[in-house]
Amino acid sequence: MSPVNNGPVGEIRRVEIVDSAVDAATLEALVADDRAGAVVSFSGNVRDHDHGRRVAALTYEGHPTAEAVLHEVAKEIADRFDLIALSVVHRVGPIPIGEAALVAAVATAHRGEAFAACQALVDLTKEKLPVWKHQRFEDGTDEWVNCA
Repeated sequence: MSPVNNGPVGEIRRVEIVDSAVDAATLEALVADDRAGAVVSFSGNVRDHDHGRRVAALTYEGHPTAEAVLHEVAKEIADRFDLIALSVVHRVGPIPIGEAALVAAVATAHRGEAFAACQALVDLTKEKLPVWKHQRFEDGTDEWVNCA
């Protein structure tokens, strides 16, 4: 765990729940800054399998408070790490296999802090965000999962 941020809070540049495609390059560009020695991003993509079963389709549904919760998560990470900037976006609705569901990017002065902050941002988002994943499998079964 990184030490508490003793400097100014990093700038939160984009925090949003969307129903259209988003990619890591877009968020990387949003956090880019001449002060940054490191920009780290994460793209959580929809895969075609889960626990040995083939995924045919996937939909995310979010609670009406999801965007407010995502803002709280971003603020917590900005307070905890020595960030220059961060952005995080989660997609809802039907998402095609291979496209991103969760994208995060952080900029810091040094790489270690950037990796730690991005991982913490993703982990805390997955822990707290009220979003549910509905997977439909090729065998005709389906399941709901409370995760991001």
